Amino acid sequence: MKRIKPDLGLKDSARKGVAGLLASVLADEYVLYTKTRNFHWNVTGSRFQDLHKFFESQYEAIDETIDEVAERIRALGESSLGSLAEFLSATRLKEAAGKPLPADEMLSALLADHESLAKNLRKDIDQCGDEFKDVGTQDFLTGLLEQHEKQAWMLRSFLE
Repeated sequence: MKRIKPDLGLKDSARKGVAGLLASVLADEYVLYTKTRNFHWNVTGSRFQDLHKFFESQYEAIDETIDEVAERIRALGESSLGSLAEFLSATRLKEAAGKPLPADEMLSALLADHESLAKNLRKDIDQCGDEFKDVGTQDFLTGLLEQHEKQAWMLRSFLE
């Protein structure tokens, strides 16, 4: 079956550039999802019940975002990353490997990642507009930025 190139009003180089940028976003989201799921499974202490449920709500939201980012890449006519090796190679975050952390360190690690994602998304939004002239992806990424800002606020509230 022949693959039909999208005609979306973007130059091919811009479409491919945006898809590459989104690949990094996808990898970041997948690493954050995995880290949040890990913390959900391994949280302990007096706040176990609250944090267990909170982490679950966060990874469920990230799971939806992962699908949306991958589908945005496909809508641009490119293939999405799909393996753990690809995600680890393309991410701008650090994986949480090793022994489980105390609850406050889990919260701090997730806060740092959401804030890092927010900073990276601001740069990505600018690049989508300035370099690629893709206002659709700018709008999409702005929505993701708002989600990460809200999740960061919620994490900070647990640490105060």
